[in-house]
Amino acid sequence: MITTFNKLLSEALGTCLLLAVVIGSGVMAQRLCGGNDGLALLANTLATVGGLYILIEVFGPTSGAHFNPVVSMVMVYRGTLHRNLLLPYLAAQLVGAMLGAWLVHGMFDMSILQFSTKVRTGTGQWIAEAVATCGLLLVILRAPSARVAAMVAAYIGAAYWFTASTSFANPAAVFGRMFSDSFAGIAPSSALGFVFAEIAGACIALGLHGALGKSSMNLEE
Repeated sequence: MITTFNKLLSEALGTCLLLAVVIGSGVMAQRLCGGNDGLALLANTLATVGGLYILIEVFGPTSGAHFNPVVSMVMVYRGTLHRNLLLPYLAAQLVGAMLGAWLVHGMFDMSILQFSTKVRTGTGQWIAEAVATCGLLLVILRAPSARVAAMVAAYIGAAYWFTASTSFANPAAVFGRMFSDSFAGIAPSSALGFVFAEIAGACIALGLHGALGKSSMNLEE
C-alpha cells in the first residue's frame, strides 16, 4: 500500500535528483566546455533528457512523478490528485529542489549556500516559459500512458533549444535554481516572472486540452 508519506518522499527525492541532474550537468559542462556555451547547453540537455526519463519511470508508480507544482495543480483540477495533497506535494517539491542544488554544490566542492546572479528576464523569456510549460502539460495530458516518460523527456530536451528561456517549465526548478550561482541558475529577481509565465502556460494547456477533445490521462495519482 502506498501511503501519503511514500508519495511525499517520492516527490521530494525525485525533485531533488532532477535538480541535481539539471544543475550538476550544467556545472560539469561549464567546467569541461572551455567557455563554449552551445556545447555546454548540449551536454546539459542530454543529461536532463536521460535523467528526467529515468526519474519519471522510477517514481511515477509511487507519486505520479510530478516534480513540478503546476503539474500537481493541474492534476488536482483534473481530479487525479486529492486536493488535500496539493500543499504537501508543493512543499515536498520545493524542499527537494533546494536540496538538489545544495547536493550539487557539495559534490563539486562549491559553497553550499549561494544565490544565483544570472538574470533571466524580459518579454521573450516570459513568452518562452509560457510556451514551454504549455507544451509540457499538453504532452502529459495527451501522451499515451506507456510513452509519457519518454515523450516528456524528449519534449523538455527539445524545449531547451527552441525556447529563449531554455525551458524551466517548472516553478520548483525555478526555486531550486535560485540557490545556485552556476550555468543553470536564475537570479531571485527573475524568478517571479518565470513562475507567473509557467502558471499562465499551464492554464492555456488546460484550455487547449479541452478544445482538442478527450484523451488518455497520465501521471495519475
